[in-house]
Amino acid sequence: MNATNSPSGTASKSTIQANAQSRYEVTRDDLPLHCPMPGMSLWDSHPRVYLPIEDSGEERCPYCGAIYVLKDQS
Repeated sequence: MNATNSPSGTASKSTIQANAQSRYEVTRDDLPLHCPMPGMSLWDSHPRVYLPIEDSGEERCPYCGAIYVLKDQS
C-alpha cells in the first residue's frame, strides 16, 4: 500500500494509523483490497470488508468512508 500520514497522501510500508486519512493510494500488490489494511495500526477498528477496486479504480469503505484509489490501474 502507498499510504503514509504525509500531506501528499502517499503511503509507506510502515504502520499506518487507521482512519487518519480519507484517501489512500494503493497498487495491484495490495489486491485483494480490504479495509482496514494489514499495515494499519488499528486493524480492528471495524470489521474487514473487501473492496472490488479492480474494475472501478476507486472504492469507498462503507464503514469508515475511506477512499481507496488504484494507482497503477491498467
